[in-house]
Amino acid sequence: MAGMGITNLLLKWGEGDQASLEELTPLVYDELRRLARSYLRRRSFRQSLQPTMIVHETWLKLVDQHQVTWQNRAQFFGLAAKIMRDLLVDHARERQAVKRGGDRERVSLSVVDDRGPRVEQQIDLLALDEALDRLTEINPRRGQVILLRFFGGLTGAETAAALGVSEVTVERDWSLARAWLYNELTL
Repeated sequence: MAGMGITNLLLKWGEGDQASLEELTPLVYDELRRLARSYLRRRSFRQSLQPTMIVHETWLKLVDQHQVTWQNRAQFFGLAAKIMRDLLVDHARERQAVKRGGDRERVSLSVVDDRGPRVEQQIDLLALDEALDRLTEINPRRGQVILLRFFGGLTGAETAAALGVSEVTVERDWSLARAWLYNELTL
């Protein structure tokens, strides 16, 4: 029900109704905070970043989107995922620059490869960002699936709705994209 309420409020806000923005703010802010907390809980840089800071920066960038015609909740959180990814990558680059090439941020990536079950691997966030850019060049939809699921925290169903494809397609793309990233990042 909250998802439908968010979609309706986004549509009204897109039509210029500022009251709907006020009603929308606590709904999406809480959801963004939950996503940021969940994301940071599994990442090594949780000591240097706070969910509130990520959410605040993401929200400011989302509210400043004048060229976007909001369609639904999934599209909104997809854009939020892209903004969060950019913020996290920028933060990792800044930390790397401060340390003059020292420790790069590590993130956990669950992957499935040809050799067997799911493997949890610590990878470099900047390397992941570069690999994700390469994947997006090769297969834009799989890049979007990783962005929405990994950085945005969307479910398979929400990702399918955002991309206009079936859940089965999303799950297949998710599995193949993670395997491709695993190979790229371990070579």
